[in-house]
Amino acid sequence: MRLLSSFLILPLIAQVLAQERPTDAKAERFDYQSDVARLRKIVIESLYSHRDVWLRELISNANDAIEKWRVTSLKLGFPDNSPLNVTMKLVPNEDGSGGLIVIADTGIGMTPEELTKNLGTLAKSGTSEFLAKAEADKGANKEADPSLIGQFGLGFYSSFLVADDVYVASRPPATPENPDPVQHVFASSSDASAFDVYPDPRGNTIGHGTEITLVLKEDAKEYLQEYKIRDLIEKHSAFSTAHPIYLWTTKTEEVPLTPEDEGYVEPKVEEAIDTTKEEADEAVKEKSDADEDDLLVEDAPQEEAPKEEIPPQTKSITVPVWEHLNNQPPLWMRDPKTVTDEEYNLFYRATFKDHNNPVAWHHFKGDTGSGVGFRAIFFLPSEIPKDFWNSPKSTTENVRLYVKRVFITSDLGEDALPKWISWVRAIVDADDLPLNVSRETLQSTKFMAQIKNVLMKRFIQLMTQISEKDEIKYKRLMVGGYSPLLKLAAIDSPKDQKKFLNLIKFTSNNRELVTLDQYVEKRKTGQKQIFFLAGVGEKTENLAKSVFVEKLTARGYEVLLLNEPMDEILFSQAKTWKDFKMQDVAKEGLQFGDEDEEAESDKEAEAEQKTQYEPLLTYLKEQTKDVVADVVISNRLVTSPCAIVANSYGYSGNMQKLMAAQHTKTDQQQIMEDYAKKQRNLEINPRSPLIAGLLAKIKELNDVEEGEEKDAILEEELKEVASIMVDGALVRSGFEVMDTTAFFSRVDRVLRRSLGVSESAKADATVKPAPPVVEPETEEEDSTSEPKREKKPLVNLADLDLDENLADVPLDQIDQREDAPFDASKAIKVDVDDSGSGHKVGIVPQEGSKWGAESWEDKLEGDGFIDIQDFLAAEKAKETSAHDEL
Repeated sequence: MRLLSSFLILPLIAQVLAQERPTDAKAERFDYQSDVARLRKIVIESLYSHRDVWLRELISNANDAIEKWRVTSLKLGFPDNSPLNVTMKLVPNEDGSGGLIVIADTGIGMTPEELTKNLGTLAKSGTSEFLAKAEADKGANKEADPSLIGQFGLGFYSSFLVADDVYVASRPPATPENPDPVQHVFASSSDASAFDVYPDPRGNTIGHGTEITLVLKEDAKEYLQEYKIRDLIEKHSAFSTAHPIYLWTTKTEEVPLTPEDEGYVEPKVEEAIDTTKEEADEAVKEKSDADEDDLLVEDAPQEEAPKEEIPPQTKSITVPVWEHLNNQPPLWMRDPKTVTDEEYNLFYRATFKDHNNPVAWHHFKGDTGSGVGFRAIFFLPSEIPKDFWNSPKSTTENVRLYVKRVFITSDLGEDALPKWISWVRAIVDADDLPLNVSRETLQSTKFMAQIKNVLMKRFIQLMTQISEKDEIKYKRLMVGGYSPLLKLAAIDSPKDQKKFLNLIKFTSNNRELVTLDQYVEKRKTGQKQIFFLAGVGEKTENLAKSVFVEKLTARGYEVLLLNEPMDEILFSQAKTWKDFKMQDVAKEGLQFGDEDEEAESDKEAEAEQKTQYEPLLTYLKEQTKDVVADVVISNRLVTSPCAIVANSYGYSGNMQKLMAAQHTKTDQQQIMEDYAKKQRNLEINPRSPLIAGLLAKIKELNDVEEGEEKDAILEEELKEVASIMVDGALVRSGFEVMDTTAFFSRVDRVLRRSLGVSESAKADATVKPAPPVVEPETEEEDSTSEPKREKKPLVNLADLDLDENLADVPLDQIDQREDAPFDASKAIKVDVDDSGSGHKVGIVPQEGSKWGAESWEDKLEGDGFIDIQDFLAAEKAKETSAHDEL
């Protein structure tokens, strides 16, 4: 560590900073080539959408330089035991006006010619040139590192985003041809059209490598905060280099106090007890006598009292240290077989700032199919974010795109993952990608489209693997919020819908969690439908008691009970599963599968039953024509008297609620919805005593001789009964009653009749009226005083009327212009003359105005105020005189 510190601190201990240009003629001035000055301005002002990228670019350049030196030293056999690292030091000015940032690396360094060539010419990328040479050299090609990211030669100019002046001190390594290279400085300003290159006046302070000194802009002082630099390193460059990045900082340590320190207390020393020879002999003799006694009584040995521990005396001191900022290696670059579960957990918690461990992860490498290789890890969080469903768009910050371990972006724009998978945490590191000039976004979206497909396929594989190998974990995922996400995925991805349906587990009236395959395996003989009932927000035990599953449950059929918003949409969209039709038991079309096996006698009984109930069916069709499309005898009810069942073109009660929750609808959608609402049937249960009784009453009503009138009272009662029965069926079937007020009025009348209460009886209630409207508050006027005039808003002093009662004039509303005649912020005095018939308003003249105190000395009264009436009279006289002269 001592050797490391010496190398790290070497560039920072110089007393003279590199930006001090030499006063002699050793500095050479060069004009920027290729319109660099103009293009640099474009880079600074337009190219980088995020100012923070300057640090990413400079660290990438430093890493490139280190890699170049590592490869070159291996190729040429140069012995070099110096550490390879990047260091940073923040140097704020004492007056707080700004400061310096010094970034140094122990890389290959540059000669004066290379400084001029690489930094003085835009789009001259040394990295690209180096790789080209390395690939051409077969002998060195295997040593070349593809992690060099430079492409455009623009990274260095990002430093001018935060710096007014930049100084680059660099020294190449010693070679046999140049055993003692001279350290040179490249110096330039953000608005300069030229740059200087000169020998560093500090001498050779660098072994080999480069040191960049940034003189920060006034508005870039935030980068002198250590936490800001740590955040940027963690975001952009935590994995960009295998070489350490250090920040020069301080920490507090506890050290022992010394006698020279203030507050030091001398420890107490216990006095030794001296024992004479005679006392020792006497003690031995007494012990010997005691041993000879017939009865030996020994006292319990007394434990020696523990000595009181004296806490150490310490003091806090602040010491400078190098803090290692990128001590977390890029886990995705390792072989998954060598990574432990604990390492995955630690990496996930540190990278994605989650306090919980992930429930699963997938670590892989692959190819997009277009020749671009990549490595990736995606994690499944232990829980879905609480605000996930409240966000209309997918979360785009959870996928981090790297290129050769340098963070590029987490905003994938149009190529973001779909919402159903946007909650996964993923890192994708591509070997090579076409970036825009600022290296912040991709030039082509083809790669992200391919990556999106890869991640979705891998997600399906991972979920399938968990469902097959870890049933307990998979059940925890389904209960913990993953189930609605898989349903959304099935709806949103028609191509992979069957795969997602196979992953979803549902609750049924027989089992807690069941897949569609498991349902089909337990089907009844002849069953060709998968029965389901949907009710958003309902408890499954309540759905199991629904009128729609009475006969299914009684006969032992399994029904999927769905209570999540997307369930019915998913089943309606899927339509079938392995040749089995998805049948909503709340809609018409229910078939048990054994209808063909019914006895001929049963079919005859059904036909006879239909004929028997024809009068009731005809009556109810007329009474309910505004509510339902048809009235039929039910094959699904056992105990309930009736139910409302949607036909093949209608909405179930659950779907109708979902449609009503949509706030914005087109006219066409509204027309379709209104039509679908009416596409429902009233099914009656002929085995219900209530239906049988209603049939009897209908027959009684119709049983009149020709020419006789029907019983009007009975007819009205039957209408009311039919209305109550239909409204009850609507509620029982999950629909809303069309007129709730009328419904409860009918129920109220039925209750009154059953209790013997007159239908015309009114509640005896006296309602206390509300108090009167609050009158606006007015000031009480003194009857002996004159009525006060209303204060009028004033624009300036000239608006005053000498005939006004000036005591009521709001002088604080007068516009205070430069030539205002008085200072409203000072005291305003109201005087009443001796006669009591008038008022005078005193004002303080505005100093420096044309009505200043100098011109009114003869008019100042003893208290320093000017009589405003005199002032206005004088001003009007002046205006009259000027008018006359004109």
